[in-house]
Amino acid sequence: MKLKNFLAIIGAITLLTGVILITNAQGDLGATLSAFRQYKVIDQINISVPTVVEIPIENIYLERASFAVVNNGTNSFEPYFFKKGTTTNKIPVTITAIGATPSANNMIDENNQTYSEFSLPEEGLGLTTITLKGNSPITSSRLTLVLENHVALPTSIEIRAFVNENYKIILAQQKLNNTIVTFPKTTATEWQIKLSYGQLLRISEFRLDQENAVLTTSQAIRFLAQPGNTYRVYLDPDRYVSPPVGEAGNLASDKDVVALSPSPSQSNLLYQIADIDNDGVPDTLDNCVSAPNPDQADVNANGRGDVCDDFDKDGVINNVDNCPDLPNRNQADEDSDGIGDVCDEEESRITERYKWIPWAGIGVAVTVLATLLIITAKSKPNNTEGEEMITKNSADTTTNPPPENPTT
Repeated sequence: MKLKNFLAIIGAITLLTGVILITNAQGDLGATLSAFRQYKVIDQINISVPTVVEIPIENIYLERASFAVVNNGTNSFEPYFFKKGTTTNKIPVTITAIGATPSANNMIDENNQTYSEFSLPEEGLGLTTITLKGNSPITSSRLTLVLENHVALPTSIEIRAFVNENYKIILAQQKLNNTIVTFPKTTATEWQIKLSYGQLLRISEFRLDQENAVLTTSQAIRFLAQPGNTYRVYLDPDRYVSPPVGEAGNLASDKDVVALSPSPSQSNLLYQIADIDNDGVPDTLDNCVSAPNPDQADVNANGRGDVCDDFDKDGVINNVDNCPDLPNRNQADEDSDGIGDVCDEEESRITERYKWIPWAGIGVAVTVLATLLIITAKSKPNNTEGEEMITKNSADTTTNPPPENPTT
């Protein structure tokens, strides 16, 4: 009987562990898939052995070339290969940017995991000018900014093109609300993009479409499909994600690849726009990405929300500064009331200014207590002596009663 109970307990523990592992796996799956805006359903694949299949990605502008292939049967991610579209006549470009670190070239290396950073000045908005130069004229009407994860957009943008030996404004300064900027089609060899920003800016890719370059091949996704399985291909994420996958075969090889018919894209119901501080304002539009501020308050209109601004310029942002209006880098708070010493009221800090007061108070208390103890100790013998006299008088009265009244 004890053995049966023991086996039952072991079975229950094993089952519970399995449930926890499955739940965690589904949580990780959902967290990854929430970054994607669209997906395609891939089913009824006519194969009898594991086969590399290719799904065309047609008529979709990809801000980020990141994907996720999910096996519907196992709810796991599959390795994939993105077959990029190639172009002929692509015009080589160079890039320079004021204040870009470590290098402006990180913005044109076609790698979403690298970026150029633009720091904030001590006062006001950050400003930079990014210049793109082509070896020959570029015809374009669209610019794409791919930002590092959890980074807000610049506050404004202005675009100029070098036309007829002069810089011509083709997009007047305006507020930036999207990572994709469109403007009247223009042809020029040199382009200047002026940006202002209120928070630390990190740009992964800075792409000026070349409409005079000719597309020769389409884009597609390849993965190893198993007979009898169905899949979902997720695409168009709003941030960089890297689904966990196992070992991949040679998916780049064109040998024995089965090309599938185009599949329509559907809206991903799991999609949640990037909002790292969960304040209901998307990261790209949030004037304080790192701290919740649904009201987006910005009293000095510098592009930084008040909660992550630093009014007193002491290096401590307002939402964690115990005295946001007066500099106090050390954040000293002797009475631990949450108000920095430099802006604490005097009446609540008497003991801080006059450190002898607590000790004097302790001394007075000790003196009073000692005095009370002495008085109490001295009064105890007198009370005992009085009690003895009363007892003695009572005894004398009992032994020698008073004489009777002679008159009586």
